[in-house]
Amino acid sequence: MNITRKTFRKEERLCSRKIIDSLFESGNTFYSGVLKVIWKTGTSSSKTQAAFSAPKKMFRLAVTRNLIKRRMREAYRNSKHILYSHVAEKNIPVYLFFIVHTRNMPDYKTIDKSIKEALNRLAGLI
Repeated sequence: MNITRKTFRKEERLCSRKIIDSLFESGNTFYSGVLKVIWKTGTSSSKTQAAFSAPKKMFRLAVTRNLIKRRMREAYRNSKHILYSHVAEKNIPVYLFFIVHTRNMPDYKTIDKSIKEALNRLAGLI
């Protein structure tokens, strides 16, 4: 019985300031539901990485921002296989940055739907 675990490990998290800056300078952007997605392809020696953000301007309380980011990470963790199957074929990693762009508190179903749409769209673009 071969069961693959759905995890979101440290090497899958986008932490590099250099890469994040290059994403905002020269990355591609599209909107998916309540999310703004900024993405860019990377070098073949790196892995696909993702980062998540909820703007302080829209969500004043840190508790709310953290809840939204937690929901985004969970939705990505459960749906990342959609993108990973396409990335593995081409052997080109992708850097992703997800930003919530709604003023209303999105529930998990809304975020999950937006993440799945974004990953499906991104799989088609790569």
